Formats: sequence, C-alpha cells, structure tokens
Amino acid sequence: MRGQLVVANDAAATAHNIVTHELRYRLGFAAELIEILCTVPLALIFYELFKVVNKRVVLLVVFFNLVGTAIESVDLLNHLAPLTLLGGGSYLSAIPVEQLQAQAYLSLKLYELGFAICLVFFGFFCLLLGYLIFRSGFLPRMIGVLLAFQGLCYLVNSFVDFLAPRMADLAFSVLAVSAVGEISLCLWLLVMGVNVPRWNEKARLAVSGA
Repeated sequence: MRGQLVVANDAAATAHNIVTHELRYRLGFAAELIEILCTVPLALIFYELFKVVNKRVVLLVVFFNLVGTAIESVDLLNHLAPLTLLGGGSYLSAIPVEQLQAQAYLSLKLYELGFAICLVFFGFFCLLLGYLIFRSGFLPRMIGVLLAFQGLCYLVNSFVDFLAPRMADLAFSVLAVSAVGEISLCLWLLVMGVNVPRWNEKARLAVSGA
C-alpha cells in the first residue's frame, strides 16, 4: 500500500498522495505491524519443529528472526514519520511546506534502508532454515534449497542497496522471483504439513543422542 503512494524523486507528489490517501497509508502500517507481531510465535514454532534436527542451528534461526524483527519494528517509526510531518500541526507552522515534504520523503528513504538492514538478518534466517529443512527428512528437500536460495538473494539485494544503489531495481527483480521459496514452505505447511512419523523418528534420535 505504501509503495503505491511513493513517487520516485518527487517529494511533493509523494506528500500529496500520502495526505490524500491517509487511511490507505495507515492500513499499510497496520498490516506490517501485524506481520511483525506474527514473527515472534513463528520463531517459537520453528524452534520446536527443528530442534530435533540441530538445536544449535535452530537457535541461530531464532536469533536472526528476532533481531531482524526488532530492527524492522524500530524502522516502522520512519514509516509513521511522514504522517506527523505532513499532519499540519500548529507546531510545524514555522517550517516551510517544501521542507516538510522533503523531510517526509527522506523518512521513507530511511525506512527503505532500515528494511534493507532487516533483510540481511532475514537472509541468514532463510539460509539456515533452508539448511534445516534440507536435513530434516520430514519436509521436502527442494523447499530447503529454494528457501536457502531466497536467503542468498535477500543478502545480495541488501548489499546492492548499500554498495551499488543504482542497481537496486535489478537486484529486487531477482529477489521477487526467488520468493517461490517462502511461498512453497507456507503452502506445504498449510496443505500437507510435516511428515509426523519421520519427525518422531528424528525426535527419538535426538533424545538418544543427548
């Protein structure tokens, strides 16, 4: 929702879109906040599911998940900042409109950079989770390969943003294609679930090995 309102390199047009479609902009913020809240129980679910494969690796999965979530949560302040800057409060009357629009646009650019930092941690999360899926035996190995590839794409996308921002659009197009990893995992868990006998076997081996 937010992306549809941003006009590249045009602070005035972006500010106009945000003010005109304020509810849509706020809904975008609320949707992202709900997504962030869901990542905490998801981390616990993944821990319980994959601790029978490799406890140390799954702890790293939880770590990267929670740290990335914390960064994304703080970054949401940059998402809300344009609403404050463009809200027309009396305390802003001393600042020229053009300057407020530029600051609002800058907040959105900082939000994008903050999200790129978040994706570094999410990239390692996907790489490690893909490894666990590949080794698990109770989920298809191909999903693990696809998810690990997506994690690598997240890392490339973020570092392109940091080091060669002019190539960011090309890197993002590759990242969009790689999303099949996340989609495959979600659909498999929702429709097929895990192979319970094989999970139980892994759990028995983990207990006996301990």
